[in-house]
Amino acid sequence: MGRKRTRYALVGTGNRGTTMWGRELLDGWSEFVELVGICDLNLMRAERARAMIGSDAPLYDDVDRMLSELRPELVIVCTPDDTHDDIVVRALEAGADVISEKPMATTREKVARIREAEQRTGRRVDVSFNYRFSPTAARIKELIEEGAIGEVTSVDFHWYLDNRHGADYFRRWHAFTRHSGSLFVHKATHHFDLLNWYLDSDPAEVKGFGQLLHYGRNGPFRGERCRTCPHKDACDYYMDLAADPFLDTLYEDPSSVDGYHRDACVFREDIDIPDTMTAAIRYASGVQVSYSLNTYMPIEGHHIAFNGHRGRIEMRQYEKQPWSEPPADEILLVKSFGGGVERIWVPHEPGGHYGGDNRMRDMIFRPGSNDRLRQRAGSRAGAMSVLCGLAALQSSREGDTVRIEPLSPEIVR
Repeated sequence: MGRKRTRYALVGTGNRGTTMWGRELLDGWSEFVELVGICDLNLMRAERARAMIGSDAPLYDDVDRMLSELRPELVIVCTPDDTHDDIVVRALEAGADVISEKPMATTREKVARIREAEQRTGRRVDVSFNYRFSPTAARIKELIEEGAIGEVTSVDFHWYLDNRHGADYFRRWHAFTRHSGSLFVHKATHHFDLLNWYLDSDPAEVKGFGQLLHYGRNGPFRGERCRTCPHKDACDYYMDLAADPFLDTLYEDPSSVDGYHRDACVFREDIDIPDTMTAAIRYASGVQVSYSLNTYMPIEGHHIAFNGHRGRIEMRQYEKQPWSEPPADEILLVKSFGGGVERIWVPHEPGGHYGGDNRMRDMIFRPGSNDRLRQRAGSRAGAMSVLCGLAALQSSREGDTVRIEPLSPEIVR
């Protein structure tokens, strides 16, 4: 007899669901998983996603009916962030484990609801923190745990989104706090989770700043969407959706069903999330962090440095920039007191996030995977990264430093 495969259902057929948890998962891990159902409110998009995935799984536009009829063992949730909690809780109560795309949820109440349902049902929630699994992140974690620089006392962490990737968040539903929790939650949940994991500690208080300085009402002109915009010839952010067959197929015709346009104007006046963000974070362990996120840079990537009593670990990861870099990351291990510098090169691996996506899927689905670095992230990790982002957003709007534990003490346990 062959290996028993996990019967899973996919909820949400946007880019991430169709590729990462659809086509790619079946291409590389089909001996471990079987896609038994696909659910999306937009059945035209779901049908097109199913063809791209290469599946014959039945389509649903009702989560409860799908859960009742199929009884999947696992549900993977790839819907807009503000809908995660409803779907996760329904899946848990139906007896399924869940993988949630990040962020796990967008409010304290939604996070608490997921945590309570997981504990009550005895099922498991994984959160898709693939950055933990990149080869470079794993090597940095090893250096910290080996005590290469002694006790870590502070961290400098700065993330740069270029004016294609960064702008994309302002074209989509992410541009509104009610859907994404802002990029302090939607995007920075990755970054705050990395910090929590690297430091093996919880954030205790946050002072945040955030402003909308580039997109939204700051634009010189605006339209409804790029395809119909009279300013397309003058706009640096014009996006020709028709030039991308994948996105065009997945979104353009299906927009007639739900009105969701993938190329909405980045200068819409009702955009309400910041595009320029900084935060100072103090951890329960006493570590101090300086963090920033910018969304309209000519470069893409991040810089991170850990300062300790015995030295410094520094890394600059280049993702996109107008010059060439080798297909590897250089970590500088700089020792104090004349100890010199060690240059550690970590080659990129195939797959998304320099191999992180593949390593994460291996960890979740391949039996016997060794999680020696504690990379697999559960609902508590998902909760703490969201709480850090919510605290930064609250601080940026109200001006005060925000302590995290009083926000939701029942979540932190």
